[in-house]
Amino acid sequence: MRRVICLIAILFPVLLGAQSTTRAPASDVITIRKMRADLEFLSGDALRGRLTDTPENAIALEWIAARFKWLGLKPMGANGTYFLPYNLSLGSLGTGQNELSIARGDQATRYDLTSGFYPHRYSASGSATGDLVFAHFGIIAQSLGYDDLAGDMRGKVLLMLDHEPGENDSTSVFDGVVTSEYASALKKALAAQARGAAAVLFVADVQNHPAPQDFAAVTRAYWPAQPPRLLPYTLAAWADKLTIPVGQISIAVAEGLLKEAGKSLGDLARESEGARGNPPVVVPGVRVTVSTSVVRHTIQDRNVLAAIEGSDPKVKNEWVVLSAHPDHNGAAGDTIFHGADDNGSGAVALLAIAEAYAKAAAAGRRPRRSVLFASFNSEERGPLMGSWGYTEAPAVPLDRTVAMVNMDMIGRNEEVPENGGARFRGLPVQSAESNANTVTLLGWSRSTLTQAAERANARYKLTLKKNYDNNVSQLLRRSDSWPFLQHGVPAIWFHTGLHPDYHLTTDIADRINYEKMERIAKLVHQLTWDLAQSSGKPSLTKRVM
Repeated sequence: MRRVICLIAILFPVLLGAQSTTRAPASDVITIRKMRADLEFLSGDALRGRLTDTPENAIALEWIAARFKWLGLKPMGANGTYFLPYNLSLGSLGTGQNELSIARGDQATRYDLTSGFYPHRYSASGSATGDLVFAHFGIIAQSLGYDDLAGDMRGKVLLMLDHEPGENDSTSVFDGVVTSEYASALKKALAAQARGAAAVLFVADVQNHPAPQDFAAVTRAYWPAQPPRLLPYTLAAWADKLTIPVGQISIAVAEGLLKEAGKSLGDLARESEGARGNPPVVVPGVRVTVSTSVVRHTIQDRNVLAAIEGSDPKVKNEWVVLSAHPDHNGAAGDTIFHGADDNGSGAVALLAIAEAYAKAAAAGRRPRRSVLFASFNSEERGPLMGSWGYTEAPAVPLDRTVAMVNMDMIGRNEEVPENGGARFRGLPVQSAESNANTVTLLGWSRSTLTQAAERANARYKLTLKKNYDNNVSQLLRRSDSWPFLQHGVPAIWFHTGLHPDYHLTTDIADRINYEKMERIAKLVHQLTWDLAQSSGKPSLTKRVM
């Protein structure tokens, strides 16, 4: 019996350690008072919603950098600064031809912006002629054994379906009902270019979207007469790689193109659904010329980065990234979209947690691994332009980034009203009161970070919801953790859910649940500390890219 008692005495601390963690140092500096003061400034009228490429957005970024400097954090941007630049790209119609010409023998038919064709915003300018090939979804996913572009694509004009196979299938090999990165039209075009294609045309995937198409209205929405207030940026690092013309055609034009294939667009589209891809279909006797005139405008943008260096020489070159985006949707005249919850709440929590790390470091308590504090800009635009820009050219190697923890909208209770409209698509009706203690984890099914979050939460006793990773709401891909997951980095997003003020002018500081936000910030502080201290690393449980 004594041996058993001794064995229990030895094992008990080990077992206990698996269930609890040492309290993260200096968590007392994370307070309602400080975060509320910061949020009232960040979401106040003076910063006018912090829209990308505005003076107010620039002020917000400078303010965050100044706080990092005041805390004594190490700058992790370019040239010894706290700013890491990247470029956005914005397309406009040029003065040249935007036209599709189809030749069958001696006959030629032309289409333009008024009759069934338009160029994509990121298209290269130029003209390309080639034989027509139907390339299904145009996806190459080597890790899944999927290839729609097998064979010789050199010099061909490829016609591809929008989106991806299994779009409405929760068991899809891609990302279930969440739209995967393989569905990106720009990334499809780059893959086709790499296989030697001369040009790419896209058409609606009619098997998944059978409603009648008003292509004239689609064209006007894509190329409006006046630029919209919220500009449709893409990442210049992607757009600049594209050197071939890319356009969109109507269903009617596609049906005409495919007559010689002996099957309708609908028949070919249905055949395109599958788990391994399909051989391209050569359309005999059809020669296509795609002419595009698109001007790409480059807009400079930047993220704000700072760090606490780790204390252990063996693992200080490994990193935990903590992020929250500071931008929002700006203002229209005197109408301001304040963005207090989205994402002023996460941005001020990032500053509070950074202060806790700085205070602990000043007292001689640094984590073993290094911690990067990242304020990724332009999350609302593109979207996720700042985090995508970072993962294209990171400040620290992604293969040394052991985990990424993201905070986006951590200041309210999830509330989904009846008949809430498209903003709440896929989310069950629920009251704010029912979610008074809940925090949603996005990415919970993708890595072992979930278990680490649950251990860290033992002290704070929040209810961690794990229900939206495979949901048509697309929440999983709607914040800055998504690009990290796509690059093989375990990532998780803390989120208190959508609510009726989401993306409206009524998302103001007075409506924040500050007591709850403080608990979440302390939980995230604890989680990042645990990750930086741990001898192990979280691992992915699902990898797609």
